[in-house]
Amino acid sequence: MDALDRKIISALQRDGRMTMAELSEAVGLSATPCARRVANLEKSGVITGYGARVDQSKLGLPVTIFVAVELEHQSREALQRFEAAVRKFDQVMECYLMTGTRDILLRVVAANLADFDDFLENRLMCVPGIRNTRSSFTLRTMVQRSCLPDRGGPT
Repeated sequence: MDALDRKIISALQRDGRMTMAELSEAVGLSATPCARRVANLEKSGVITGYGARVDQSKLGLPVTIFVAVELEHQSREALQRFEAAVRKFDQVMECYLMTGTRDILLRVVAANLADFDDFLENRLMCVPGIRNTRSSFTLRTMVQRSCLPDRGGPT
């Protein structure tokens, strides 16, 4: 990956809907080589997909909750079972394996407190192997980025 690839990635992170002509102009490359580079970035897995950023409040999901989960066992099998179960819950937007006192950190969205209570009692707490959970409700989002920083790296 070189400086041109990084410029392409940066431009597409800002606007994934730009045409190839717009992208090639933005990065200073003709359309055919630019399209070839984009295809290579997609094929290599650097670009993993395209999508729309959506305001969760306008979809009726204004509440964001971070749920720290402690598992009874931290074996590979226990983690795989937990991950498979949580993948089925569309309220879980992100799931991270963590270091420290909590094993898992989830970012969950909900319509309101009753909706989250239903998710917690009837979905998450039904997953075998959970020892403990601790939930933290966000008051507001202070910083949210969708574009990764360009830190250079191997070329």
